[in-house]
Amino acid sequence: MSGLLAGKRLLITGIITDASIAFAVAKLAQENGATVVLTGYGRLSLVERIAKRLPEPAPVIELDVTNPEHLAGLAGKVREHVDGLDGVVHSIGFAPQSCLGGGFLDAPWEDVATALQVSTYSYKSLATACLPLMGAGGSVVGLTFDATKAWPVYDWMGVAKAGLESASRYLALHLGKQGVRSNLVSAGPLRTMAAKSIPGFEQFEEAWADRAPLGWDLTDQEPTARAVCALLSDWFPATTGEIIHVDGGYHALGA
Repeated sequence: MSGLLAGKRLLITGIITDASIAFAVAKLAQENGATVVLTGYGRLSLVERIAKRLPEPAPVIELDVTNPEHLAGLAGKVREHVDGLDGVVHSIGFAPQSCLGGGFLDAPWEDVATALQVSTYSYKSLATACLPLMGAGGSVVGLTFDATKAWPVYDWMGVAKAGLESASRYLALHLGKQGVRSNLVSAGPLRTMAAKSIPGFEQFEEAWADRAPLGWDLTDQEPTARAVCALLSDWFPATTGEIIHVDGGYHALGA
């Protein structure tokens, strides 16, 4: 078997449609020699149907990252398909509508708490649930949207992503002694299901297409998927706590 991820066993979360970043990651990972196990939340039959569009069949495990029983049983369910894990991809985020679209000052704590639990705390929850399956050389990779700035309409999801970026650094600290890395990919805006749920998200799309030095294709998930796969591979053995920007260079500009 050849490829960047030859022989790697990966757990990939967050596939909703074939436009999901997670789907692009799973497809590219399989094409590069990885064995992939997926998780799904909600309508599992939909995820299973989308999974059939991958180059190879991939099993789907039900996972609600806010459900302690699901997390406690995850390692056992993964073991039904593979004997361990070399990498985990966190592509999970959710915020109630009150937390997005300009209502930052009015969003109630209960909704903010949901956004933080699903989008931030779940990164740690997923990593620790998978830790019994991982050894030295393991890699946890999450997806963020540049949280160093305040963005129109992104509101509490931006705060959640800032928390995610900090959580990744702390995971890097605490998992390092076991040889497990934690890194994030900060992608530019892509027309995914998640993006469509954010009111006014087209503001990002117009700005990125105009200003990114390399240009930016809103419908091409592959550059982001390549960065994720690179971080899952053995080609970044001494890199942890890092955020790789895949945004056409937009983040580097001041004005």
